[in-house]
Amino acid sequence: MGPQPPRLPSRTAAVYVCICNGVTDHDIRQAAEAGCGSVAELTMRTGAGANCGSCLDMAAALLAQAREARELPFPVLQAA
Repeated sequence: MGPQPPRLPSRTAAVYVCICNGVTDHDIRQAAEAGCGSVAELTMRTGAGANCGSCLDMAAALLAQAREARELPFPVLQAA
């Protein structure tokens, strides 16, 4: 048996967004699913960005992405 190729992280592996407070992308998506509507609320719920703030841009982008995924994909259905 030859050397094994390096093991890649699974697609569901968490990525740390806020190192200071140990907040992952999974935590941010979970907060969005629970109804979190702003970065300020995300900070209160998870602690992301409460220390140095260098993660706030990424946290805001992930929150927006997660919230978009929850919304109905068809504008006609949203108007109904």
